[in-house]
Parts: sequence; C-alpha cells; structure tokens
Amino acid sequence: MEDTTRLAPPQMVQGDPRTLTLLDINARFLPHEQFRQLVTNIERDGCLTSTPLVWNDAESGRLVVLSGNHRTLAAIEAGLPQIWWMQIDEPLPRQRQIALQLSHNAIAGQDDPAILKELYDELESVEWRQYTGLDDKTLDLLEKVDVSSLGEANLDFASVQFMFLPAELARAEAAFDAARSTAAADRRWVAGLEQYEQVLDGLETSRAAYKIGNSATALGVILAVFERHLAELADGWFDAATGEPTRKGTVPLETLFGLREIPVESAAVVRVVVDQLVKDGIVPEKEPWRALEVLATSRTDDEAAGEPEPERP
Repeated sequence: MEDTTRLAPPQMVQGDPRTLTLLDINARFLPHEQFRQLVTNIERDGCLTSTPLVWNDAESGRLVVLSGNHRTLAAIEAGLPQIWWMQIDEPLPRQRQIALQLSHNAIAGQDDPAILKELYDELESVEWRQYTGLDDKTLDLLEKVDVSSLGEANLDFASVQFMFLPAELARAEAAFDAARSTAAADRRWVAGLEQYEQVLDGLETSRAAYKIGNSATALGVILAVFERHLAELADGWFDAATGEPTRKGTVPLETLFGLREIPVESAAVVRVVVDQLVKDGIVPEKEPWRALEVLATSRTDDEAAGEPEPERP
C-alpha cells in the first residue's frame, strides 16, 4: 500500500555537519568548478544560506542527508563547526526517502532569461558575478559548439572553456601557439579525460599555492610557469643526444632560446650582423634566419681549428 500520510513539519536543528551521513548513491552531481565556488561562497558567508534536509533514522541512529549533500560536504571543507538543517524525525520507508531525494533534485523553477540578464548586469563586481555560480551556457556568453562531427552518440566528454580579459588574451594566445606549434602536424580535436583532470589538478594546485580563488588568475599562474620553461618545448623537435631534429617543418624561436624577447641592444647587434650577411650574399634575403646557421657553423669551425675564443667584454 502506498504511504500517502502527510509528514509532520521538520524541525530546525543546529549541529556539526561531520555528524551527518551523506548518501551512498546520489543522482545529483556537481562539477568540480561549481563545487569549488560553493566552498568559496560558504567561506565568504561563514554559514550555509540554504538548508539541507536530514532524516533521523532512529533504527540505525544515523542522521541521513536526503537533500543538500554537496552543501553539507562544502560546509565541512569550508571548516564550519556548526550548520542548520531541517530534520525529519518520523519513520520513512525507503520508497519515500528516494522520492524525497529525487523530488528535491528534479523539481526546480526556471529563470526568465531577460530578468536573469537584467539582474546579472546589475552586479558590477567580478567577485559577486563569480559568486552567483552562473556558467557561460546559462548566460549565453559563448557561441554554441557543434559536436555532431564527433560521430559517437555515447561519447563521454566534458567541455573546458577559458575566458580572458583583453590584457591577458595576447599573452595566453602566444603561450598556446608556442605549445601547439611544437607538436606534430596532425590535429587533435578531442582530448582524453585524464587531460581534463590534469587541467583541474593544475588549476587547483595553482590556487592553493598562491591562495587565490579565481580560475582565470590560477590559469595565469600556470601560463607564467609555462613561460619560464619554454626551452623545454624543444623536446618536441630536437634530440639532445644526437643533436639532430626529430621531425620536419618549422619551430618557434622561443623553444630555441627559451624566451620571447631579448634586450634591444642585443637585438641591434644581431640585426647588423644579419644585414651584413645578407648584403654579402652569404645569407638569402628571404631566409635571414640562416644567419644563425652561418654563425653557429663559423663557431664550430673555429673550435675545430683550435683557435682561441675571443675575450668576452
């Protein structure tokens, strides 16, 4: 027979969230970034601003969280010693427990897009916009991506989207271009799930190391570390043991020198030498980079002849 009896009004209880039992099977999942934002919001507020629903299972003595598992877990991670929750003390058949759990997850209102945008636009602070937890899909900030060409209906995938302020965009594009240009010529449109996890781990490590909460700032830290190790990208085209290239094509100069820029005085000296080599017909006008080969070869020949190195200033 169906249990159609009305529930007695739950009572409000305050206690240690660590005493609560989380569900072993929970249909509702929260993406990593949203969970981290939830923890950050709770740390900022110092309390939960929405209340979990807990069932007091007198038979087992457990306090089972029927709804609000992620909020409870986030409160624990945020270090809250006490939280408030709504507690049902009467017996609940398994069927009704599941129905309560699923209804809390499934029955929710929908946002009016026009009103949502109007309210969101009123938030002037980037921090408060981040606090809302609204993603790019909800705000329709990015164009829709057509993934039908993947050709696999049951492909398990996760999208990763990066947004940069104008001042950061050029540096980010340069870093990604340098990394991409060292790889082989084939294009890879789908990354493995383990790479997605590595990105999340990298962002989390950067955040923890510098005590920052913003993902874009954390990515900036990763890019700064990448910039300091540009020379290591030479492994994509050079075999240090044999001194020979490992592939055809071209490579970015950053991977040769390990930096993107040199002092203007040094650049002027190099430019004079390159221009002279072109003028003397030693280096083709359309291939000025061959001046590096000429200079390197000249250096090698001098060492082979046993000539002393010129004194350094």
